[in-house]
Amino acid sequence: MRSIAILAACLGLGAGVLPAVVHAQASGQTTTQNDVKTIWEKFKGSWNQTKGAVKEQWAKLTDDDLLAIEGRRDQLVGKIQTRYGISKEEAEAQVSSWEQRRFRDM
Repeated sequence: MRSIAILAACLGLGAGVLPAVVHAQASGQTTTQNDVKTIWEKFKGSWNQTKGAVKEQWAKLTDDDLLAIEGRRDQLVGKIQTRYGISKEEAEAQVSSWEQRRFRDM
């Protein structure tokens, strides 16, 4: 099921658009694009706390990277792509998975 969600996310990203629905892995709930925007508004508002969780997940990101990201999802994806030498699709999939875990914890 997870690989299907990742594949769907990658296909949606190939068109330059966030997927309309992202499936949560364990909970069976779905998160719409509007929910993702709401989540990132919360992340931006509490970026000092959120960047600690980001640093835990992606330890190669520097403090300067985290300052530049400032709670912007697209910046996070780009920095992960650069630091880890992975494709944009893989970075998007990692961020989507991380979002889902953080959303459940909120």
